[in-house]
Amino acid sequence: MSFFATRYAELKRAVADGCDRIVHPRMTVDAERAVQRRILGTLLVYPFLASIAAWPLLPAGIGVDLTLAFTCVAFIGCGLAALAVMARRAAGAVLAAMLALATVQIAFLIAAAGGLQSPLTLIAAALPVEAWLALRTRRALGWGVGAMAAVLLSQGIPAAGLFAGADAAAWQWLLPLAYAALLLPRASGTLGAARRPASESIAVTDEDRIGVRFAPNGDLLDIDAAARDLLGIDPDLLIGTGFFQRVHVADRVALLCALADLRDGADRRKVEVRLRLPAIQEGAAPFHRALALDLTQATTGAGIAGALRDNSEVADLRAALAAAREANASLEAGKTRFLAAVSHELRTPLNSIIGFSDMLLCEVHGRFADPRQRETVEIVREAGNHLLAVVNSILDVSKMEAGSYTTNPEPFRFGEAAELCTAMVRLQAEAKQVRLLTDIATGNGEVKADRRAVQQMLLNLLSNAIKFTPDGGEVSVGAKRIGSRLHFWVSDTGIGIAADDLNRIGQPFAQVQNDYTRQVEGTGLGLALVKGLVALHEGTMSIDSTFGKGTTVTIGLPIDGPAGANGGGLARLRGGRGGEDVNGTLRKAS
Repeated sequence: MSFFATRYAELKRAVADGCDRIVHPRMTVDAERAVQRRILGTLLVYPFLASIAAWPLLPAGIGVDLTLAFTCVAFIGCGLAALAVMARRAAGAVLAAMLALATVQIAFLIAAAGGLQSPLTLIAAALPVEAWLALRTRRALGWGVGAMAAVLLSQGIPAAGLFAGADAAAWQWLLPLAYAALLLPRASGTLGAARRPASESIAVTDEDRIGVRFAPNGDLLDIDAAARDLLGIDPDLLIGTGFFQRVHVADRVALLCALADLRDGADRRKVEVRLRLPAIQEGAAPFHRALALDLTQATTGAGIAGALRDNSEVADLRAALAAAREANASLEAGKTRFLAAVSHELRTPLNSIIGFSDMLLCEVHGRFADPRQRETVEIVREAGNHLLAVVNSILDVSKMEAGSYTTNPEPFRFGEAAELCTAMVRLQAEAKQVRLLTDIATGNGEVKADRRAVQQMLLNLLSNAIKFTPDGGEVSVGAKRIGSRLHFWVSDTGIGIAADDLNRIGQPFAQVQNDYTRQVEGTGLGLALVKGLVALHEGTMSIDSTFGKGTTVTIGLPIDGPAGANGGGLARLRGGRGGEDVNGTLRKAS
């Protein structure tokens, strides 16, 4: 039963909200709006109920054509009455006309059901009940009782043979019982509302809060005298359109939207406005003061009640936060430009150093006089290559942070890219006697992604795994398609990552500091690049690490490629807190 009660309450509330929306907007008195809302609700529901009762009863006596006419009269009559109510016609006249129409139609239905001996006769009691529920006056109740008496007396008039063979039936009890079931929640709500004491919608007890009252169109109807002390302005200057004219232009739309929502039936709205006030000192310019306005439906009197309070402290904090964000964005942009410029300037001499080193090692201009000269040139070339790799990584990170790193997704087989990457790092692994294993499932098919970026991810992960795995360890790469995503991973039996360091991993230039990492080279850009490339592909990245036992990095990429446009952002390369990145990357340690 609770399910049906809840659904009925939701339906009732929806009908009430819909009726309130079509009440004339200039109807500001709460009591009059309530009357119109109730009448409109009755007018909207009655034609459907009358039609449901007519079609099982009337066709056998008067035919289908007249039954259809009966239904059309109900809909047209109620529609015209609703238009009259919406046009602010007298509610009493509209109710009287509808009682006359309902009296005739209910009399027809009772006659078609078999007359006074039919259980449907009880439905005549709906006339006085609905009349009282609509206007809540003794006069309306008297009209309803008169209409009910007319229905009962009309059953003594000969029906001219229309319903001569009509007999009462047990199923006819369904109609009065259904009406009674619908009536009980309405009656209980009415009695409960009558027992509730009237109270003000907002109790303004704080000295810094000013009570206000608005008309539905936005005009200020009333304001507390305390406005003179808090705002430094005569309250009479704000009455009418004075308040709205002093609201900052950028805040007027929000205020009008809040008032419109309340006019459409919302319970409460909060809005922040800036009010133009006269200068504090003579000769100074007027200023805007930040205020918070709490609005709600007025339970006594007309209009919308509210409370106005000072909001300067919150506005100052927001301005300071916006300034800090702007300053931080400027610093980040300056840092990115600096890194890009320095990296570009470094690449030019590095290309010369590496190129001439290669020429010397090829002995283009003659043999070395001393073997130690070759050894020295090899060291210079290796250092140049290492520095060039660092510079390239810095450039890539700068492009991602600036949002200018472009990708070119294309279909390719992941297994082929993995074989190429493992071949490129095999010499590095053999030098440390680290075993390289592959576990790539067959039937993965093709993945749509930037092949160069995917290979760079694999190379960075494999190089890190080999670098941080002690001699004689093991590094494996695997891949498997799960649903619409391709998951590939690189695991090792290396030093692992401590739980305290996981939140920093993936940030540019962030490195784990321990006795082992001090023995190997690194800039802390490898995982930052991987993380940025994963974000560009709208993928996910997770790190599962046990300190002293090993690490597994898993990446998931959509098979059909990224759905959005390319472009890296600063937020995509910044680590989050609590083990979670802003791009969805999750890190966990066991």
